[in-house]
Amino acid sequence: MNFDKKVAVVTGAGQGIGLEICRKLCAAGASVVLNDVDTQLAEQAATALQATGAACIAVPGDSSDLRVIQQLVDTAVSSYGKLDIAIANAGITLFGDFFSYTPEAFSRVMQVNLNGTFFLAQAAAKQMKAQASGGRLLFMSSVTGHQAHRNLAAYGMSKAAVEMLARNLVIEVSGFGITVNCIAPGATATERTLEDPDYEQTWARITPTGRAGTVHDVASTAMFLVSEEASQITGQTIVVDGGWSTVSPDPY
Repeated sequence: MNFDKKVAVVTGAGQGIGLEICRKLCAAGASVVLNDVDTQLAEQAATALQATGAACIAVPGDSSDLRVIQQLVDTAVSSYGKLDIAIANAGITLFGDFFSYTPEAFSRVMQVNLNGTFFLAQAAAKQMKAQASGGRLLFMSSVTGHQAHRNLAAYGMSKAAVEMLARNLVIEVSGFGITVNCIAPGATATERTLEDPDYEQTWARITPTGRAGTVHDVASTAMFLVSEEASQITGQTIVVDGGWSTVSPDPY
């Protein structure tokens, strides 16, 4: 897939799935504005991509902050002339028992996962509409938006809402040549999940394909959905979980 002259914004991309998406976009010729709430991670990631010859700019900050969101869009336009692709990858998982879950934790999950996704989509779609050249919006959901998972009521709720947002925006943005889709990853080996030394072994045991997912699996799906080849796909969610959600055994 050729992304030459395409310009993308990717949030939550200092490591893990977001960074792998940026790597693949850059390797395919795109220019990327890379965001992460961790300034050091964002700058290190952008520097590493620049060292490969990629066009990549770091814009650190909270991806749910409206000022940061507008800065991401403005940086794409001022640095690369336009915005073609916006990927709301940033998200936060705060585990907690339903009976003792705090309002503070609930609000933070919703702020990052919902506000960040909704308002990035809004700002990006406005720019794409003004350009009159179409575009791609992509949201990161989760299998927990499809299947109940212990101690993740708020998180699963937020991810189901993200998928509904994608379906609803089909009505709003299709007339401007903009598609909007979701990816729902299952268990995926990242820097964060691998802090649990048993993570890969546990999920390999209960996943039909016999392994946990990788960032490559998810990023490859993202590349297809934001490509020209997916121009007739919109309002959809692709589950990337090795078949786990078809059988849904509890890892615990």
